[in-house]
Amino acid sequence: MFSGGPLSCGVDFETLGYDLGDDGVVVVTLNRPDRHNAFDQTMCDELEALWRSVRTDDAVRCVVLTGAGDKAFCTGIDRSMIPADAESYFFDPFTYDDPGRQIGPKSQECWKPVVAAVNGIACGGAFYLLGESDVLLAADHATFFDPHVTYGQPAVFEPTLMLAHMPFGELLRMTLLGNHERLSARRAHEIGLITEVTTGADLLERARWVAAAIASAPPPAIQATLRTIWAARELSRKQAIDLGNAFLNLGLTQELLAQGQASFGTGARIEPRTR
Repeated sequence: MFSGGPLSCGVDFETLGYDLGDDGVVVVTLNRPDRHNAFDQTMCDELEALWRSVRTDDAVRCVVLTGAGDKAFCTGIDRSMIPADAESYFFDPFTYDDPGRQIGPKSQECWKPVVAAVNGIACGGAFYLLGESDVLLAADHATFFDPHVTYGQPAVFEPTLMLAHMPFGELLRMTLLGNHERLSARRAHEIGLITEVTTGADLLERARWVAAAIASAPPPAIQATLRTIWAARELSRKQAIDLGNAFLNLGLTQELLAQGQASFGTGARIEPRTR
């Protein structure tokens, strides 16, 4: 499953697995199962390198992001990165570099669609990744929670990113309850956090099907659409519509329009699945 070279970035990964298929879908696997796929500095550096490679690699049209094993997708930051004693703790808000800003695709300006396949526990810093993913699926044994406040730490960046995927009240409840409650895959689906629940055995196949369907469309159309929708979530309605003219121009050419018209008229019909 794991290839020998990391796409086009020229780095041999220690903490990530990836498998690039002929259909333009690359499966990226957080590969520290002995640490519940928690990220250390090495994984942060490698994720940054990966996203920066993917964003300019024309062979990649869509990404499936998952974790090794079936216990955890990711449990956030490896505790070894946190000072063991309070006396060694130092924080300067003017110079602080949050490690989570390295690991998310959007933070690295990667606008290839990311399909997250959550195969177990997803908590704390995992939300840096899920908050910047586009389509989320989960195994039926997956759970979601944020333990920050339980350990005396403010939850700041992670819930801010998760506002893209969760209703405000549900996000507040999950964040403020810390370790006292976990969101089940069933409940996550009910509130729209994830789009599909499946068995652990079928999770990767389902996520890969979604990614392959996305990858089958022309990349300019997909990327312009993705940028438009993310921008519309943060801008006013008028700003988003005005910006849409620019994204429409970037993502549509005469050649693509002609191909689309020809496909509509004489192309093979897609047999859709009903979800």
